[in-house]
Amino acid sequence: MVEPFYPVVSPFVAGLRCRCPRCGEGALYQGFLTVRPACTRCGLDYGKVDSGDGPAVFISMIAGFIVVGLALWTEVRFEPPLWVHVLLWFPLILILSLGLLRPLKALLIALQYRHKVIEGFG
Repeated sequence: MVEPFYPVVSPFVAGLRCRCPRCGEGALYQGFLTVRPACTRCGLDYGKVDSGDGPAVFISMIAGFIVVGLALWTEVRFEPPLWVHVLLWFPLILILSLGLLRPLKALLIALQYRHKVIEGFG
């Protein structure tokens, strides 16, 4: 039996678009962070995927770098009261964290597929 041919999909393109790592077309999620049981286009089984704590670590580093840098710059430049910092940085942390979570989780799943990290995945 001959396996169907799938073009090579960049894990970065598939991950950041939240698409299937094999075909690059099917949606990876069925909810905000719930991974589908299988790809709707090519049928790739997502049953064994697990991104673990990877996305949270990368989000902490990226959002932390941005927010701490901006907070330090704001403090040195304008010396605002503490409540201004709370009003500025809490929403930014929330937006960055939630905005980066889906694409980074999908990117790690796509990299797992690309490098055949999970047995039977790909």
